[in-house]
Amino acid sequence: MISLKCCVSIPAVAGALLVGLPYSISLVAQWLYGWPNKPGYQKYIEALKPRRIYCLARAVLEMLKYLQYGKLYFQWKLWYSNDKNNKHYVKGITFGRRGNKLDLYYSPRLELSDESPVPVVVFVYGGAWGSGDRSIYCLLALQMAKELNASVICPDYSIYPKGNVLNMVQDISDSLLWVRQKGHAFSLDQDNIILIGHSAGAHLCALTSLFLASNVEELFIETNKQKDLVTAIKGIIGLSGVYSIMDHYNHEKVRAVEYVSTMHKAMDGVENFDYYSPTSLLKKMKEDQLKRVPPMALFHGTNDIIVPVESSVRFSELLTSLSIRMSLYLIPKMNHTDMVTDLMAPDRHFYHTVYGCIKHEYSKFQTHTD
Repeated sequence: MISLKCCVSIPAVAGALLVGLPYSISLVAQWLYGWPNKPGYQKYIEALKPRRIYCLARAVLEMLKYLQYGKLYFQWKLWYSNDKNNKHYVKGITFGRRGNKLDLYYSPRLELSDESPVPVVVFVYGGAWGSGDRSIYCLLALQMAKELNASVICPDYSIYPKGNVLNMVQDISDSLLWVRQKGHAFSLDQDNIILIGHSAGAHLCALTSLFLASNVEELFIETNKQKDLVTAIKGIIGLSGVYSIMDHYNHEKVRAVEYVSTMHKAMDGVENFDYYSPTSLLKKMKEDQLKRVPPMALFHGTNDIIVPVESSVRFSELLTSLSIRMSLYLIPKMNHTDMVTDLMAPDRHFYHTVYGCIKHEYSKFQTHTD
């Protein structure tokens, strides 16, 4: 009797692990975030395909690795809520047409009573165009201000479903307008702006600068102001960025996350992928517009499975072919999340490596400015 129970239980356990668990995880994910874009019952047939089930379950389970960042989570939560840290920054400044908020972190130069305006870094966080909040990056902005000796702005923007990608680009542009119009009150150099973004944030940094260089009407910003804004951007640093939306969509298909992903929804559908792709936009720009594109430095970890390293490699090749100043840094053994979390504290593994490269590029941007 005991042996019979063992024979029955082992197949049952194996079935639960190999079939029940992945199907349960995948179905819950698709129910919460979106079924395959198929008519009628066909969306359920597509959702139940074994390959999709196991790939999607794997992608969901991979998110468990974020538990390793639990210590950082409590660190930034406590730091941001502690009023004693208000001496380092100004929290919750309203800006732009949608009343978004930004935080401004002071440059150490201001503590030396240096009255000359200081360069400003605008950090745009990622989150697949559908998540994120400026408070999460307080420690990163604090360290970035110290390492670059610059004031750092971290703006919120209209993530999906509050807004689409065009709204996000408008919001980033509005944060630049705020620097131009109100920055003098905080000793900011309105003509010396560096854009730094991670993942979707890197995409938005590149896209915003290209929209400004192309004088895109959808920004609803006067032509002369757009020219002033793109001239003020002295450089762009993209960390693990997405630069071709169609390429990334195909990568999402391989991982079976394309329907639960926020990306195609934030882009208002596949038909807009080209319009919101920096690679496609660059290919359509005229010579005089290309001359206005700021220099770029691209960073990517070789162990990145969220956004493959080919994203930055291909974009760098296109920039080079168009004679746009650029640099490419491929960092061995670094994954997608480390690229941003390891900039939050000096004891993180890649902190000094990445900041060393960022400071080198930042210095080049400043030298070119001078």
